[in-house]
Amino acid sequence: MLEASGLMVFYENMLALNNINIQCGQGQIVGVFGANSAGKSTLMYTLSGIMQDIQKKEDMAGGERITILGDVIYQGENISRLKPSQRARKGIVLCPERRRIFSESSVLENLKIGGYLASPAQARKTLAYVFEIFPALEKLKKRVGGFLSGGEQQMLAIGRAIMAQPKLLLLDEPLLGLSPLMQAMLMRATREIRDRMEISIIVTEQYARPVFPIVDYAFILENGAAVMEGTREELMDNPDVRSAYFGVEEPHA
Repeated sequence: MLEASGLMVFYENMLALNNINIQCGQGQIVGVFGANSAGKSTLMYTLSGIMQDIQKKEDMAGGERITILGDVIYQGENISRLKPSQRARKGIVLCPERRRIFSESSVLENLKIGGYLASPAQARKTLAYVFEIFPALEKLKKRVGGFLSGGEQQMLAIGRAIMAQPKLLLLDEPLLGLSPLMQAMLMRATREIRDRMEISIIVTEQYARPVFPIVDYAFILENGAAVMEGTREELMDNPDVRSAYFGVEEPHA
């Protein structure tokens, strides 16, 4: 499905991504975990192509010089030079961190905006599915996005993303600032979306505990580099991972 190799991103002289290699197979949920400033959002921006837009805007404004290196192979095609809009049409859809919904538009308007790549039939079918998996949104469909709670806004952000008919859904820190109960519900919904829509998902988070039950494979980022990777079971058996990302202290001998 997707394989990125040798990804490097420099902000001026600061290295944000350091030779990242990451894969996501068809139908997989892949987790990417790391502390703040580990490079998670930079990775998602690079996979979705948004980093290219940021690079061009900085160049035009005479701002920070950004350098992007490496290859992104998607369904056998090198898409490293494709614009984010072109990647979206191929099925790579980013649900960004901090929701970023249209706060002055209603829930229904936000979802319809998300369906701009869908045919009318696809949009109707997907909208019904969004309301099925997030029934709270159907009750709130006329409410303005800015008046939703954090959890409701995150449901809306994910719903808007799947309205775009993704084949690979990129979820960037979807659990930020949410209650444990809401986090668990969203992760169950994420697994259901993968199964029902038969898509692949890459999800980033600072804390692994709420996400780990649904991932097939995961990568640990530190200072822009992938320092560890493995299946859910392999990483759960690693005491360093358990301590750093689950808050589980290993007993002393």
